Amino acid sequence: MANILVVDDELGIRELLFEILDDEGHSVELAENAAQARAARQRQAPDLVLLDIWMPDMDGVTLLKEWAASGLLTMPVIMMSGHATIDTAVEATRIGAMAFLEKPITLQKLLQAVDKGLSRAAARPTAAANAAAGGAAATGAHGGAAAQPRLVALNGGAAGAEAATPSPAAPDAVAVATPAAGWQVLDLDAPLREARDAFEKAYFEFHLAKEQGSMTRVAEKSGLERTHLYRKLKQLGVDLSRVKRSAA
Repeated sequence: MANILVVDDELGIRELLFEILDDEGHSVELAENAAQARAARQRQAPDLVLLDIWMPDMDGVTLLKEWAASGLLTMPVIMMSGHATIDTAVEATRIGAMAFLEKPITLQKLLQAVDKGLSRAAARPTAAANAAAGGAAATGAHGGAAAQPRLVALNGGAAGAEAATPSPAAPDAVAVATPAAGWQVLDLDAPLREARDAFEKAYFEFHLAKEQGSMTRVAEKSGLERTHLYRKLKQLGVDLSRVKRSAA
């Protein structure tokens, strides 16, 4: 299973998280402050970090910034807090945290977040794989071997998406390689409506290709009525004929 680092200054929370994650079969290391967490990260990169925001020596957001600046933010980090504001959670996400859990943390939310984080870590492409990702996506888009979806965090905007490598720091954009449309760049600095529309278009094109153009299965997956789904696809400018060709 995975190696997970739990960083929290509260003994009871550390012990509780240890028991839950240990029961799931994970190897768990505990740190009660930023200094211990820094030392643990220097020894070996964990597969996942659960990081408390409010700690006495250094807060978790500052530690996250330190790891990002020094190139050590190579693993998924899930932030935890019982008193954080929305602004704090947004800041942590922009730095590179993948999720935020509000205390008290329920068992279901904890395990879901951990599973998602470990899945992301396992699927994280290497630099070499990223260099070839553009060609693989193009092959899938023209009827060759089906391309799998890829996500690449970009610093510096949309240029050079095909050759980009994952960035541990806060990205300016996310490049998405889908079977239907090859590389698409989602500009995280765009207005919310534009960014949301771009994501939804990539989402529906991916699932339409995955389900071989089946509107029924995509409607079930997305939780939309078929009529609403058709309207949504038309609004987003999804080319259904192109999606079906790529899935054929």
